Amino acid sequence: MTSVLIVDDEMFIVELYRDILQLRGYKVVGTAFDGEEALRKYSQSSDKPDVIIMDHRMPVMNGVDATREIVRMNPRQKVIFVSADVMVEKEAREAGAIDFLPKPFRMDDLIEKMERLSAK
Repeated sequence: MTSVLIVDDEMFIVELYRDILQLRGYKVVGTAFDGEEALRKYSQSSDKPDVIIMDHRMPVMNGVDATREIVRMNPRQKVIFVSADVMVEKEAREAGAIDFLPKPFRMDDLIEKMERLSAK
């Protein structure tokens, strides 16, 4: 079962992703509401998630900086970056994100990306 860490500052979005992913058979191992919290939880976790879904605009630390730090800790970490700002895609990929979803997106698009990453 593929494990997932969800990072987004909007509670509704976190709950939506969590509910849909769990219904599809994914194991949500954690949530974080800003990049700094994501880094803290990631570094303290002995069992790293298979995939991180990372938002861009968040308080304290944005998704690009959090992705960069997480990938520095674990270069093989898979991060799906999500943002309404499509101009950040290049920066997100340079930080280590292996995929990008522009908001708003259909949940089926997220599931499709998850399935593709889980197969690797």
